[in-house]
This record gives sequence, structure tokens and C-alpha cells, in this order.
Amino acid sequence: MLNSEVSARKNQAISRGVGMQTQVYAQRAKNAEVWDVECNRYIDFAAGIAVVNTGHCHPVVIEAVQKQLSAFTHTCHQVLPYENYVSLAERLNAAVPGEGPKKSIFVTTGAEAVENAVKIARAGTGRPAVIAFGGGFHGRTFMGMSLTGKVVPYKKGFGAMMPDTFHVPFPVEIHGTSVDQSMDALEGLFKADLDPEHVAAIIIEPVQGEGGFYPAPSELMTRLRAVCDAHGILLIADEVQTGFGRTGALFAMEHYDVSADITTMAKGLAGGLPLAAVTGRAEVMDAVLPGGLGGTYGGNPLGIAAAHAVMDVIEGEGLCARAQELGERLKARLTALKPTLPELVDVRGPGFMIAAEFNTADGAAPNPDFANAVRAEALSRGLVLLTCGVYGNVIRFLAPLTIEDEIFEEALGILEASIATVKGA
Repeated sequence: MLNSEVSARKNQAISRGVGMQTQVYAQRAKNAEVWDVECNRYIDFAAGIAVVNTGHCHPVVIEAVQKQLSAFTHTCHQVLPYENYVSLAERLNAAVPGEGPKKSIFVTTGAEAVENAVKIARAGTGRPAVIAFGGGFHGRTFMGMSLTGKVVPYKKGFGAMMPDTFHVPFPVEIHGTSVDQSMDALEGLFKADLDPEHVAAIIIEPVQGEGGFYPAPSELMTRLRAVCDAHGILLIADEVQTGFGRTGALFAMEHYDVSADITTMAKGLAGGLPLAAVTGRAEVMDAVLPGGLGGTYGGNPLGIAAAHAVMDVIEGEGLCARAQELGERLKARLTALKPTLPELVDVRGPGFMIAAEFNTADGAAPNPDFANAVRAEALSRGLVLLTCGVYGNVIRFLAPLTIEDEIFEEALGILEASIATVKGA
């Protein structure tokens, strides 16, 4: 079987709306390595977009899922509940940053977690409006894409967005937007278009994911918390991509001096199985009437079992510290290229959520062509990379936190060779 043969079938069978960054069709995987249908080997620096933080097919996760698989696969928690759903909620309630009692719910996807967080915030405040940030990504459902701060490809062609959703600029110093300017825009929104007493929540990614891996400055988070407290607004931390060790802490909000009222999570939670969660202050989470939350597959027992195993692995193998170590090594290698690579204008990110941003050699404009050429060259050499950013000029690095040292070094060698090839072209 050839990748090209499967790709041809894909073109006939699957909507073109499902975008794909490669035409490499996976057959098997182990930790940070993937083999395709042609038996070609790749080093995976995407991890399913920060999903398999604990690596592909971690034996502890596989054993937990197999054990659950032999017991039962589905009863629907709203019909016949199960204890491990309760115990995972207890673990998240204790782990998510924030003081006081917390409660959780489980759903299936990150977008569904965001949808439910908005529902909970509206029920808890009796208010309809939600504020998000330009460049943010919160999913492809109607509320998710309405909150997402990027038109193409997420909103284009889908008609009117959900009402009572608003955006303010996200502070990115290298693009000329400061924290003061973002907060001025928020205050301007309150003066011109939106009564703050009308706002249920402000939602923010502690590190923008699809938007370009820009960390939220500490000052921004502190000032947002103060605005929320002054006006009775809830702060939602979208930790779908940042959660479960990726930033060097279990949750990225641990890096700040303030906490959110509601936290959404998915991706790394269950090591590759579809599971998402919303955790928040107990009194807010209980504002919704029984039956207002949930779903047929929400908190599927296989995903719950996998999530328990993932949390065990993160703690038992010290993966938060490992993320810090890997990230520092990657940043050092990238930073060493800057004196001879003027296109590389920024290397950033907490833990092992690292980005490299590329401009034209004169620094005048974003350079998505360079970033994409590096990605394509690396793929041809057996390294899977992802691009992101509003301008498409950012390469993001999301290898499993469990990647072996020798494979990590091999990947860095491929990366450096790929950049050199593109630079010399």
C-alpha cells in the first residue's frame, strides 16, 4: 500500500473541509516514532497536536484501557454511572489551580468543553456575553468558532457567528501590541459597545495555540482577573492545548499569580482517547439544572481509564520537569541559529510548548513560505512538524514529553539540516 493510493481514495471519500498538513498515513506508532503504510519511519514532533504528551501507546495507558475494555465500554454515565468517572473528577478538582471547592464534568472534545464552559458561565451569572482574544482558537463548533479569533479557515463561509461574542487584541510585543493596548481595547469595548454587567465570561488561552504559541503575559492575566472581579465576570482558562505537563506544569495557569473560575481541558488528558473536561468553582458549576450538561459519550469509561493512567504517568515519570528540560534544550539549539539566520525572529514558550517564528530576512514581514518550506523539508527527512500563527509563519514543537534523548537529538539534527537547506535554497 502506498500513501499516494490512500490519498487518492481520501480525495474521493472525505470532505475537503478536513484539512491535512501531510499525506503520511500512519500504520503504527510507539512513543515519539510513527511508521506509515509504506513502513517509512517518522519522528513525531506534533503528538497529535499535544494529545499524546505521554507518547504513543504508553504501556501504562494501554494496560489501563485494556483492563477497562474487558469490563465494559459504555453504559452512559447519565444512565448507569461508574466510580472511575467520580474519582477522576476528584483528581481534577484537586489539581486544577484555584482556591475553594471545585466540581467537574466530562465531555468528548475540546470544543465541547468550551461550549459547556460558556453554558455554565451564562447560567452562573445570568448574563449572555463572552469576550475572547484575537488569534485565539477555541474550536470549530458554532460557539467555538465564534470565539476563535481567526477568520480563515475557521469562520469563512459559515455565515453569521453566535451573538454576544466579542474580541479584543491579544498582546504580542513583536507584532506591536502591548498589554496596555489590549486592556485599553477592553475598556474601549466596555465604553462603546458592551456593558460589562452584560458579560458572563472572558475566555483566554494561557498560551495561544493555533494563534502562534504566544504566552499570555503575567501582567495581562493579573489585570484580567482584576477586571473580572470588579464586574462580576468569570474568567475561563482554555487549557485544551496547554494542559497536562506541556508547559512544565500540569496546567499552564500554575505559572500565574491568579487563577481562573472555570478551566477547559482535553487533548493531553487521555493520552489519545477522546475525553475532555470542564472544572470550575463548585457554586458556578452547580448553577446548571440537572440534565443541562452531559452527553451520550461524555466521560466514556475507556477515556476515563486512560486519563487516570496519564495522570499517574505524568506524576510517576516526572514529566513536568522533563518538559522544562526538553524545552530548554530545544530553545538553546534554536537560539544558537539566530546569529546566522535573520529570518528567525523569535524563539519562545514555556516548558516544551516551544515556537520558532520566521520573518523575511530584512525583518519587514512575516514569512510563512520559509516556515512551510522548513516543515516540508523536515517531513522529507522523517520529522513531523506543524506550522501555526495568524500569518502561518510559526513552527510549533509538540513532541511527546516521553521522547527518548537519542531520538530527540536525532530530531534536532534533522531540524537544523532542514533549516540550512531552506536557507541555502
